[in-house]
Amino acid sequence: MNILAIETSCDETSAAVVKDGCKILSNIIATQVEFHKKYGGIVPEIASRKHIEVINPIIEQALDKAKVKFKDLDAVAVTYGPGLVGSLLVGLCAAKAIAYSLDIPLVGVNHLEAHIYANFLETRHSSLVTRNRKFPFVCLLVSGGHTMLVLVKDHGEDEVLGRTRDDAAGEAFDKVARFLELGYPGGPIIDKLAKEGDPNAIKFTRPMLDQGYDFSFSGIKTAVVNLVTRNPQLETRNIAASFQQAVVDVLVAKTIRAAKEYNCKTIALAGGVSANSALRKEMETQAKNNKLKVLIPPLSLCTDNAAMVGCAGYYHLKDKKASDLNLTAVASLRLG
Repeated sequence: MNILAIETSCDETSAAVVKDGCKILSNIIATQVEFHKKYGGIVPEIASRKHIEVINPIIEQALDKAKVKFKDLDAVAVTYGPGLVGSLLVGLCAAKAIAYSLDIPLVGVNHLEAHIYANFLETRHSSLVTRNRKFPFVCLLVSGGHTMLVLVKDHGEDEVLGRTRDDAAGEAFDKVARFLELGYPGGPIIDKLAKEGDPNAIKFTRPMLDQGYDFSFSGIKTAVVNLVTRNPQLETRNIAASFQQAVVDVLVAKTIRAAKEYNCKTIALAGGVSANSALRKEMETQAKNNKLKVLIPPLSLCTDNAAMVGCAGYYHLKDKKASDLNLTAVASLRLG
């Protein structure tokens, strides 16, 4: 089964061809970072206009690289939420047009669910498929817009154990980087700078560390602002390292605790922040200490991409969960 997948939930325009739900034949991604960098964040109007400009060429590139023609497609999978509504509509309209013209199934995919399915894709890294891990497993889904712990019981059976009550982890990284005048996007910049600093230089509070599975990162962001305002002489690299370590400690501790409480032998990471080197290293260390397996997608599948959408769409089709052409964008779509 060849599935054309389209992802335009935020500021990446991506198209992919995925075979049988796990084999990536192509995964083309056009980023808009340079267009939004000078504003310090994503401008929705610019994002949707850039999607319109490149969506057709990106789809053509995906088909060419996969050596697949439109007539060889069996279905079209597309992200329909959550995300920026203008961005979502661009991908959704393109997917509908292709599905209608070829008379093949259209499959709407939840963007958050798609991130989890990045762990099912066949890569040189181990995946849930190649390792033949059984359900359930705990997934830490952490990005610029979302931070949540998900108990994945089976395909299509997700239970959200906890989510952020305010800022997502990635959002906190961006805001701290902006305050420290480091640039955008903040996550990769802080990750790189933190390697030069001392993660124990500043003792930031670990918010909600022992309080259920919800998260809160607004307070630690404010703590950075207050600290720097009072102590402008502090080294930026130590601030970055200490801030990052506090966030990582909370994310890892809650994930490990959830896996043990729900008797899961496998932990999976997903979302853009799962590309953070400190998070990856600490999660692997703590998982090993607790005799748990941890799966982390390659960097190319951590950020927004269409291959993960195609993987999720494949399993929807197996469960006969196709969508109709009345499918609409849902900016605030939730998981679970």
